Amino acid sequence: MPDLKAIIADDEENIRLGLVALLARLWPELDICGQAANGTEALEQIHTTKPDIAFLDIQMPGLTGLEVARQAAPACKIVFITAYDHFAVQAFENEAVDYVLKPATEERLTKTIGRLQKQFTRETQTPDVQSDLLKVIRMLEHRDAPEYLRLIKVKVGAELRFVPVSEILYFKAEDKYTTVRTVAAEFLIRTPIKALEQELDPDAFWRIHRSAIVNIDKIENIKRSFTNQMMIGFPGINDTVPVSRSYEHLFRQM
Repeated sequence: MPDLKAIIADDEENIRLGLVALLARLWPELDICGQAANGTEALEQIHTTKPDIAFLDIQMPGLTGLEVARQAAPACKIVFITAYDHFAVQAFENEAVDYVLKPATEERLTKTIGRLQKQFTRETQTPDVQSDLLKVIRMLEHRDAPEYLRLIKVKVGAELRFVPVSEILYFKAEDKYTTVRTVAAEFLIRTPIKALEQELDPDAFWRIHRSAIVNIDKIENIKRSFTNQMMIGFPGINDTVPVSRSYEHLFRQM
């Protein structure tokens, strides 16, 4: 197999670095020749470094992963980085395009690597690869109304539980984990805030800080701290969640 190069594009640094580390372990021969924090950077790197593979976050600032893929293919193979979405995953069930769920797991990435290696060891490429990619992009761009999360999977000791999303007061990023808070309990999950934002109903769950999402149906009060920061309170708990100044406009007419 020839030496291969790849770029990784995702606006979440922890996702990029996690994928780089996993690829280094599972496919050490692959040269990660560039990383990008947005779609514009990704497209520039594709033009300048000419990678064989581009790992592209579907939702990025500047240009989306779909927009980058349209312009990049067939110069390089495309692997989309995505939050879990039943519809999207169905679209990837062919060998022209693959996906990596956030956060990347060894099991899923091993499958992706196997499919990529199979493609690069073929003597001839399937002529329909480009048309298959365009079909996937069109499906993702024009998909039906999304199925929002209804349950959050959490671990309590060795036990697996499912928490109804309707019971959750807020999500808050804490180091490498995300806190899931209900009136009765607090849980830790590994899903990043950005991935949750894509899966939750935006009419019910609002991003109010770079590290927090709140259930607006559960808000009890909104007050100002002694530093004049807007704080959100919830019934049944003493916790409050600060609102970033860039998100305060969401509450001005409430």
